Amino acid sequence: MLGVLLVVICVAGAVITVLQVGNREPMLSLARPVHVGDVLTPQDLRQVPLSSDSGADLVPASQAATVLGRPVAYSLPAGTLLPRSAFGRPQVPPTGQAIVAVAAKPGQFPPDLAPGATVSVIVVPGSGSSSTSSTQSPASGGPWSAVVTSVGAPSSDQSTVVSLQLPVTSARQVAAVPPGQLSLVAVPAGGQ
Repeated sequence: MLGVLLVVICVAGAVITVLQVGNREPMLSLARPVHVGDVLTPQDLRQVPLSSDSGADLVPASQAATVLGRPVAYSLPAGTLLPRSAFGRPQVPPTGQAIVAVAAKPGQFPPDLAPGATVSVIVVPGSGSSSTSSTQSPASGGPWSAVVTSVGAPSSDQSTVVSLQLPVTSARQVAAVPPGQLSLVAVPAGGQ
């Protein structure tokens, strides 16, 4: 009798396990980090099996076509399950980050610079500055790594306002650099 009861319990456990595994649905997660303004591509995504009754508002893998080509509203690390709230207007700056605007003239930034690009912000000698001050960078140091959040249209003086997201302290240091003394260099994400 005890043997029969043990068999029934094992069979019931196997049935419950199969049913729970059967309720799994592939959800989308990030294969690599994305930054605010990045447009999702198939290479950014991967599928992760997850219980369909998780309660989270995640994007199912079957709906991948609805998110491809859309910009993300905030930066997310690789491995993050993709929530529906990750899309839309930028939700920046995140905690610990700030956004600083710099006016750049042609030649101080790549002409095809776009939101989501990672740049290195470098202090360059300004015109009309003495040789002593032009060789010294601000006490803050630099270069700084930043992510472009927006690029404005050129103004009448041909300067373009580029908004950059970077740590708060670095943003304050960049803002303290005199106008015309910054150059933006596009680098790979996470690069200097």
